[in-house]
Amino acid sequence: MITVKEIENLASLSRIKLDESEKQDLTKEIDSILSYIDQIKKATVNMDYQPTAGKVYNVFRDDIVKSISPEDRERILKEAPDREGEFVAVKKIIAQD
Repeated sequence: MITVKEIENLASLSRIKLDESEKQDLTKEIDSILSYIDQIKKATVNMDYQPTAGKVYNVFRDDIVKSISPEDRERILKEAPDREGEFVAVKKIIAQD
């Protein structure tokens, strides 16, 4: 069980000002959360569980290249924040060492 003193300490460390009613509410809420965590810790898990809904497999499909009309291409490019010619420009996300 968490105490009001511990709530005050946490509020001080977090640089949060709490009035007395907030301290009482937080004490109840945190106690409820900790109680729930204790229930989860006590739960048993069957590590030998095997799914019975059927086989699990990957679903693959062929890539399909679709052409779009020049009007659709221009509409899409107009909505892009930045573009380079006929392409949408994006920031580089791969670092080179």
